[in-house]
Amino acid sequence: MALKIGNTELPGSVILAPMAGVSDLPFRLLCHEQGADLVCMEMVSAKAIAYRNRNTEKLMQIHPAEGPVSLQLFGSEPELMAEIARQIEERPFDILDINMGCPVPKIVGNGEGAALMREPKLVERIVSQVARATKKPVTVKIRKGFDDEYVNAVEIARIAEGSGAAAVAVHGRTREQYYSGKADWDIIRQVKEAVSIPVIGNGDVDSPKKAKAMLEETGCDGVMIGRAARGNPWIFRQVQEYLRTGVAAPKPSPEEVRAMMLRHARMQVEYKGDYTGIREMRKHISWYTAGMPHSARLRARINSVESLEELEEILTSGCC
Repeated sequence: MALKIGNTELPGSVILAPMAGVSDLPFRLLCHEQGADLVCMEMVSAKAIAYRNRNTEKLMQIHPAEGPVSLQLFGSEPELMAEIARQIEERPFDILDINMGCPVPKIVGNGEGAALMREPKLVERIVSQVARATKKPVTVKIRKGFDDEYVNAVEIARIAEGSGAAAVAVHGRTREQYYSGKADWDIIRQVKEAVSIPVIGNGDVDSPKKAKAMLEETGCDGVMIGRAARGNPWIFRQVQEYLRTGVAAPKPSPEEVRAMMLRHARMQVEYKGDYTGIREMRKHISWYTAGMPHSARLRARINSVESLEELEEILTSGCC
């Protein structure tokens, strides 16, 4: 099922969510190869781009093979957000997303991320100014609301649509929930019924059956997979197969998992250097190997690894 967002046509409707510290370039490439129809980058601060922060420049690198790509900005100043949208217009991303869902205290405390859910008028100013500043489709990622007293996803989605957004992604939890409890899919259905732009559902899609169930129960136009993809880029292939045939592709064999970990590690080191790449691979390996026999012992060994050579030796020694 193809999905059109503004002037960008996706081959399908299964999307990698933006995840800070996870959806970097190597991981996006792997998920794209496994069937993600759109990959979303880690969120980037509009202020950091304005200050020409070197780490932020690295976050914004895009590989020609990973598209279509969504670049996600966060901030709370409409004029600055619009100016940054103009500045980055020529970069090779396809969609510009505005983060209104990040629950992290530092972000919320600055009036950014999920804090914007409490400021409908500010949302209107941000979306309208950014949409006017770029020719690329502008999307907005929101939550159910800020807390149970402030459930306003429908209102914010309508404002986003009226201000020029080409699509909206809805995480079915409030900011106060973070990622705990059960995602409320009914709020996704309510948003879908309230707007005419594409609605992407997010929350608790951790299997092919859940992906299909979300599409059917909410009527949403696409599904966004986040935490369930950590250590499991194959989930995109499995979901695609299930939506097409009703049969889920088999889980990867231990040999496939090992090969993917090795490839991921080599890509991380190539992209981020030995020191940072290896240390960032530690969390990925804990996700890849969760539930495997002796995985706790493997993680203990991996956490002291300092080089790619050491890591390759452990992973090729039949450890998993």
